[in-house]
Amino acid sequence: MDSVLIVGGSVLSSTGVVSADVLIVGDRIERIGEGIKDETARVIDASGSWVGPGFVDVHTHLREPGQEWKEDIATGSAAGAAGGYTALVAMPNTDPAIDSGHLARFITGRGEEAGLVQVIPAGTLTMGRRGEQLAHLDDLWAAGVHMFSDDGDTVADAGLLRRAMEYIAQLGGVVSEHAIDPGLARGGHMHEGTVSSRLGMTGIPAIAEVSIVARDLALVELTGVTYHLQHVSTRGAVELLAAAKDRGLPVTAEVTPHHLAFDHQAAAATDASYKMMPPLRESDDVVAVREALKSGTIDMVATDHGPHASHEKDVPFEHAPFGVTGLEWAAAVVNSVDGLGLDQETFFDRMSLSPAALLGLADQGAPLTEGAVANVVVFDPGATWTPTETLSKSRNAPYFGKEYTGRVTATLYRGALTYEMESGR
Repeated sequence: MDSVLIVGGSVLSSTGVVSADVLIVGDRIERIGEGIKDETARVIDASGSWVGPGFVDVHTHLREPGQEWKEDIATGSAAGAAGGYTALVAMPNTDPAIDSGHLARFITGRGEEAGLVQVIPAGTLTMGRRGEQLAHLDDLWAAGVHMFSDDGDTVADAGLLRRAMEYIAQLGGVVSEHAIDPGLARGGHMHEGTVSSRLGMTGIPAIAEVSIVARDLALVELTGVTYHLQHVSTRGAVELLAAAKDRGLPVTAEVTPHHLAFDHQAAAATDASYKMMPPLRESDDVVAVREALKSGTIDMVATDHGPHASHEKDVPFEHAPFGVTGLEWAAAVVNSVDGLGLDQETFFDRMSLSPAALLGLADQGAPLTEGAVANVVVFDPGATWTPTETLSKSRNAPYFGKEYTGRVTATLYRGALTYEMESGR
């Protein structure tokens, strides 16, 4: 069997952070310890690096089926592996939407064919994401779907959402909400604030997020469903989330790298690389989400990797679609955010452990243990670099040309080396 020896790293193990080597034989972690020798192994030098469980993204748009010119499961998996990911949850706002079991199985199968990361399908809450009738929830559950979302749209009908929550609570699944009130957001292109006012552009107010979060948390209290709040962008949503957690409600939340890194001033030049939903917010909102991630009020980082082809983004800001890519740079951005300063254990918790725990992934997101499946990332927190290229089909990212500190140098999925910085794989 092939073997890989990771030497000289700071390892997040089941006994805590230790200075150790990690020997991987086949698809398993064979040994963790100092001074391991294996003359047949491929050696990865992890000096100065953090070694831990591969990252898990609970919010990725892989665009397949239906929009393969933007991305497909193979190219999205390659981008994910380059970013240190060993598991990606594929959002169901495809064409057709993933509202039935056979479509979920298609996603799983395509991920296995690519073989670079574990691709986990999310299913819709409503048929076709139209918000009119429930999706085939039983059928999706039988196909292995545990997360349900009409991502890209909020379920505006509170009665329908309540029925979905009640049913999914019985199944034991997760409702993952894109919390943006469609009426308040209608016609908006960026945050409603000084920048949108100066540009004379219709804005999306913070209350569009806050009002839906308040409604949803009331329904969570009523139904008892496990609820996951996507891409938190406002201080108001953070405050509601903290209060819900204090009351013991079963809620989790994510923040994206771009909402940690930028505020609405970045959109002032109307570069569509900074057009996303929810939009970039005020500086005090950015401070709030950073503090919430650090404290654990926000549980995890999720990329909301949203690829669009160049011809779709290279248009006036008002006509460009929402969305930015982020799989390859998420860890570097999180590590570089001013004032965040996550230590190794907290970093892996937010990038790997918490997202894996949300979905109960058996072989993902756990401290490294002898005998466990080898889903592993090597991350150098001190490396400085400037992204210039991507393995995605799309380049709609706000990170190109900016210097970041922290870089993934190797990723192993089920023991196979799926990315190594030196070779560009």
